[in-house]
Amino acid sequence: MTSESAEHAFERHDAFTREDDGYDLTTTPFDVRATASSTDDDRTAFEVTVRLPTLDAVVADETVPPVVEDGWYETLALRLEDSFDPTKTVDHDEPTVERRGETVVATFSYRSGRVKTCVEDAKVLAEFAEGTYVQGLIPGYDYEEPAGDLLTTATNGGGSGW
Repeated sequence: MTSESAEHAFERHDAFTREDDGYDLTTTPFDVRATASSTDDDRTAFEVTVRLPTLDAVVADETVPPVVEDGWYETLALRLEDSFDPTKTVDHDEPTVERRGETVVATFSYRSGRVKTCVEDAKVLAEFAEGTYVQGLIPGYDYEEPAGDLLTTATNGGGSGW
């Protein structure tokens, strides 16, 4: 059951759109779904799921060697452990990160009585995952979308000159 105040906060936030079983974030090319439910202690439980393509799924015209793919995944998972650092949420579980075929699924669970802050934190978590993903892209490969576009934007905006 979605808490009414969380539902209202998601609907008022311009970065989320309502879907059947939650809210999708519209500011990232990745599949991001946020949900909220009432708890027994008058707080709201939030879950944010971010689906990211694996490295091999976005490299154009070649196969990434398993040792590179595994190292990339392990580094991404380690970096995503810090996802709550930029949030205001203090009551949270450790993020879970799983590889499912050509997708990495990162799930963030947290609870609070401050739903407006938690909805904003849902966006922060997804954007942290996106930034972490882009930082982990390995130079020397040609990337397909969405990684290619994100990398181009990061390179042009940051002036790193890959």
